[in-house]
Amino acid sequence: MRLKDLQRLNTTEAKLNNSEYLVYKPLFKELRSAITRFSGGRLLDIGCGNKPYRVWFDSHIDEYLGCDIIQSDLNKVDVICTAQSIPFPNASFDTVFTTQVIEHVGDHEGMLNEAFRLLKSGGKLILSGPFYWPLHEEPHDYFRYTKHGFKLLLEKAGFKVVEIKPCGGKWAVTGIMILSLIPFRPKVLNFILNPIFSRLDKMFFDPIITFNYVVVAEKP
Repeated sequence: MRLKDLQRLNTTEAKLNNSEYLVYKPLFKELRSAITRFSGGRLLDIGCGNKPYRVWFDSHIDEYLGCDIIQSDLNKVDVICTAQSIPFPNASFDTVFTTQVIEHVGDHEGMLNEAFRLLKSGGKLILSGPFYWPLHEEPHDYFRYTKHGFKLLLEKAGFKVVEIKPCGGKWAVTGIMILSLIPFRPKVLNFILNPIFSRLDKMFFDPIITFNYVVVAEKP
């Protein structure tokens, strides 16, 4: 049973003192890029939570609606429903957006089929999901995805994949692993290690292991 009023992400600022800075910095960068280039018209956010990315859509879309399985702690959810059964007619939206949700949906194929149904022809799906991340929101944490897995699932649902972008490389992942091993670490350590591993990731970028992928797909 999911808890009501569950605390959700409510910021799009990656701060150096944050223990998950190395995760959020590349994720926010790729999400904002995809939103700027591919969103438009009427938008549905599946698993919207507190709608932390709402402000990034302001100059690109006409209407923003969000659905989730439970109400968020800031009461931002418009429609309570599952990701596989969303109460809107076929071809209701120009953009479907869903971030860090798909790994929590047991029937992830059903979720993608529903997104396909709700999009107009030519509409865009913008989603993100994890490749490397510890278990969270247990027991409702079911999957991790490679870029090839995302392509397979999306094409099976009828989508044409436009792009798949990794969010962080092996140096960023290594930094998070090291930080996670230090118990009771002071925030000053985040200030020291976060920029070091961020710089190393930029200099020697290798997405053989990454935190997340941001994927854009189109309904033909």
